[in-house]
Amino acid sequence: MQEKISPISEMPYNSGMNHLDILLPFGLPPAELARDILRELNLPALATLTARARGGSKQHTILDEFARALPHEAWLSQRFGLSTADSRNSSPPVAIAAMRALGLTVEEGHWFILHPAHIHVARDHLVLTDVRQVILSETDSRTLFDDAKPLFDEVGRTILYGDANTWFMRADDWAPLHTSTPDAACGHNIDIWMPHGEGERAWRKLQNEVQMQWFENKLNEQRAAHGMQAVNSLWLWGGATVNPSRTSSNYSHAFNLHGWSRAFGQLTANNAGVVNCSAEELIATTGERGVLLLDDLIAPALTGEWSEWIEQLQAMERNWFTPVLQAMQSGRMKQLTLTFTDNTRMAELITTPLSLKKFWVKPSLTNPMGGALS
Repeated sequence: MQEKISPISEMPYNSGMNHLDILLPFGLPPAELARDILRELNLPALATLTARARGGSKQHTILDEFARALPHEAWLSQRFGLSTADSRNSSPPVAIAAMRALGLTVEEGHWFILHPAHIHVARDHLVLTDVRQVILSETDSRTLFDDAKPLFDEVGRTILYGDANTWFMRADDWAPLHTSTPDAACGHNIDIWMPHGEGERAWRKLQNEVQMQWFENKLNEQRAAHGMQAVNSLWLWGGATVNPSRTSSNYSHAFNLHGWSRAFGQLTANNAGVVNCSAEELIATTGERGVLLLDDLIAPALTGEWSEWIEQLQAMERNWFTPVLQAMQSGRMKQLTLTFTDNTRMAELITTPLSLKKFWVKPSLTNPMGGALS
């Protein structure tokens, strides 16, 4: 006889995740568009969770517009113990964690992340485009990797292949180099965001040689013929030195980490990083504290595609906020923390089953989307 699966509302009290943190990078719309965007949104579950948050929201600007990491990137690195004294001036030191997440083991050295990238030639400057848009198969990425490797070998730099969009380079003498995350630099004049400090000239020379090598690669001709971006550069960031004692966090689980953020999954207390799961699977997971990354708003926000941004947020309402609200109302979660960011700002709201009982507070998205932050 097939076992009956009970709906969320019938499940026993607190049988799943005690405390869930949901991080929504670029969940805050631009101030100048907030009012118009709010009119287009129909998010009753999210509106209930935010309006009935305990004690309102904590609002603060954490980074300036020239910071070398975005607020959500800084938040993740802080929560997982990867922040350094120099974090405000450089990208988070995530290379070693990212290598381990991809199954690579290194015993020593200072390593950087390398992303195959497309740099757009504007009228009077160069612009880094979203590295997510560089769609590479494993075969094509290996072709480019093998084409570039001899140039690294010539200058004594070891490079390792991680996956199609993520490679790594060892450069112990470049440890002080200040770098920027690709999302922080995306859409901007790269002169401001290029690595600076000890090793910057050597990196630019090597980067230029790779760019010239790839300019003659037939793969880019084939990509152009199919309307795809040329892979014409590499973006370097995330420098970190091997530490025998691994960093860990207070999280028991991490959910839906994609790309380089998968590095944080193996820094949970139970080494429990789940790449893809549904809300139902997350809610059914027993744990003390978990973090969920909902990052589908990043790409449309970086390119200004606000209709796509709205569609993605509506999908999150169906797939995540509605079942999470039900779990909170039934007591399966003790506390929910929602953290919204954009390129400079952050808002945090804490909701509990008790705060949700404030029936006199009407659901509203003005806290935080249309409140003091906008």
